[in-house]
Amino acid sequence: MRVVEVTAYGGPEVLVSARRPEPDPADAPGRVRVRLKAAAVNQADLKIRSGRLAAALGELAPPFVLGYDFAGVLADPAPGLPAGTRVAGFVPWVAEGTGTGTYAETILVDPAWLAPVPDEVDFTAAASLPLPALTAAQALDLLALPEGATLLVTGASGVVGRLAVQLAARSGLRVIALGDAADAHELRVLGAHGVVGRGAPDEVITGVLGFAPERVDGVLDTALIADPLLPAVKDGGVFVSASGERMPVAERDIRVDAVVGRPDAARLKELLELLGAGGLATRVADVLPLEEAAEAHRRVEAGHRPGRIVLMI
Repeated sequence: MRVVEVTAYGGPEVLVSARRPEPDPADAPGRVRVRLKAAAVNQADLKIRSGRLAAALGELAPPFVLGYDFAGVLADPAPGLPAGTRVAGFVPWVAEGTGTGTYAETILVDPAWLAPVPDEVDFTAAASLPLPALTAAQALDLLALPEGATLLVTGASGVVGRLAVQLAARSGLRVIALGDAADAHELRVLGAHGVVGRGAPDEVITGVLGFAPERVDGVLDTALIADPLLPAVKDGGVFVSASGERMPVAERDIRVDAVVGRPDAARLKELLELLGAGGLATRVADVLPLEEAAEAHRRVEAGHRPGRIVLMI
């Protein structure tokens, strides 16, 4: 089968098309095959490819196949899902530690990672959703803010932040979105009460306090700004980072935590159904063939367009 391998740590040029044997379910009891139609490119893919996460991978080293999010067709029956079902999910790539991701025609997965894709959702949109949407939803769980509380979402123009704005607003939170000024109208349409443009920390704090003079109850920091945001948080508030790589030092009884997106089939099913019903919007920036994974990485690094880049397989 066709795959794209990372042949060595480095720039996008280390992504090379190759062929590997199709995975056999007999080699991994309990796993099932999915024939992929689409796989999304994640920021984590870029960090792994560059070698930035090499220490976290232990003995795993190139060549390996990247990729978290996917959508495709189930080749083997799984509990509650017959063969032929359109499915989506994400591979917990680092936790698995096998170096076999979704830049491939066929993958072996744990059925607990899978959710059926509604007929109204195409493979491209389905592949764009799992990891960022689950990360956003699980971050809101960690925040545990009551209805009516005020939440600041940073990186609201990005993939996780944009989904978090929508889910937080749906849950009854008063959302202040920190994002690109050009996205202000769209972020309000998606549920933000107020939008603050990106800028220097003191400008951001002033903008936030303009919408929340008594400060915010919580922060979901998908932009990884960390400590400079703490003056905007109430005493005893909560701060959740989208990555343990950059977290503020707690003060004034502010609870600090980090979210790590994890597979959750039931929750993903709800999110995909919400997407199909028009209650959740995802954004696909570009669609490229699998063989152009290197170009996809270049475009993600360049930040040329907001949204996810999806590889068609």
